[in-house]
Amino acid sequence: MKPSTIYDVARHAGVSHQTVTRFLRGFEGIRPETRRRVEAALIALDYRPNSAARLLRSQRTNRIGVLVDRIDQSGPARILTGASRLAHERGYVLDVVVADGTSAGSVATSLATITEHQVAGILVTVQTKVVLEEMRRHATAAPLVISPQLGVEAVRPTVNELAGYCAADHLFDLGHRRIGYLAGPDLWLAAQGRTAGFTQRVVERGGQVAWIRHGDWSAASGHAAWSGLSDDERTVTAVGVANDSMAIGVISAAAELGVRVPEELSVVGTDDLPEARYVLPSLSTVAMDFEGEGRFLIEELIARIEGTANELVAPTPPHLIARTSTSRVAIRS
Repeated sequence: MKPSTIYDVARHAGVSHQTVTRFLRGFEGIRPETRRRVEAALIALDYRPNSAARLLRSQRTNRIGVLVDRIDQSGPARILTGASRLAHERGYVLDVVVADGTSAGSVATSLATITEHQVAGILVTVQTKVVLEEMRRHATAAPLVISPQLGVEAVRPTVNELAGYCAADHLFDLGHRRIGYLAGPDLWLAAQGRTAGFTQRVVERGGQVAWIRHGDWSAASGHAAWSGLSDDERTVTAVGVANDSMAIGVISAAAELGVRVPEELSVVGTDDLPEARYVLPSLSTVAMDFEGEGRFLIEELIARIEGTANELVAPTPPHLIARTSTSRVAIRS
C-alpha cells in the first residue's frame, strides 16, 4: 500500500495541508476540535513522516547528536522531551550524550563522542559558560544549533531575564517593595539571567532587593537559605525564587519558623513544575516553555540539515501564573 501523505491526512480530516504541517511541527495555536480531527486522521491513515525516507535516498543518516548537561534538572529534561518528540515526528532519532557543564574536558570528550559517529546534525543545550566557551573552540562538519534561549549572549533581553521581570512585576504589583531573592547556582546562565532580570526590574520600579542568596536548584537548598537568614533579613515581605523546587523549600522553612505564607510572606517561583499547583499553599510561578524551546531548536536544526526554510514556531514567552503563595503586602503594626 502506498504510504499516506499530509495531503491524504488533510482530506481525511477536512483541513488544509498547511494545518496538518503546523500540527506536526508542534504549533500550539490550533483549535482543540481541529487538533482532534487531525490526530484521528493520522491514526486512521497510519501516517509516517517521510524525512527518514528522504535521508535514505540521499544516503544520509537520520540521527541527530545531542549534547546536554544536568539532564536531572527539570528545564534541561523538558527541553530534551520537546526536542525528542518533534524529532520523532520528523523521522529523526536523537543520540544523547551527557556532559559535565563544569568541566571543559568533559564537554570536549562528549562532543568527540558525538562527532566520531555519523550524525545529520548536532544540538547543544547550553547551561553554563563553560559549555558555551568550549563549543566556540570546536568546529563541526555537521550542522550545529546551540540553544538560543541560553547560549546567544547577543539576544537581549534573554528568556531568563524576561522570567525575572515577570516575577518582580508580580510582587511589585502586589505592593511589595523590600524583597529578597534566592538565585540558582551562579555558574548557570539561566540563574544569572533570572537574577539580573529580577533585580533590574525591582530597582527600575523603585523597590529594594534586600538580599540575594544562591541555592543549587534543590528544595533542600531553598530550605537552608531561608533558615540561614538573620532576623532582619527575614523582615522582607516577599521572596522571588529562581525555580519552583527551591521556592517549595523556602515555604517549608518559613512555616517551621512560624512565618505564614502568603499572609506574612509572599513567595513566587519559576518554571511551573507539575507539582507547583498542588503544594500548600499552591505556588505562584513563572511558566517557562521548555518543551517549546526543544521543538524550536530541533525544527531549526532540521531546516539546516535539509536545506529548507521551515516555519519556526517560537516558544511561548515566560508568563506569570498566580496562585495562593502570593498576596497583597500585609500592613505590619
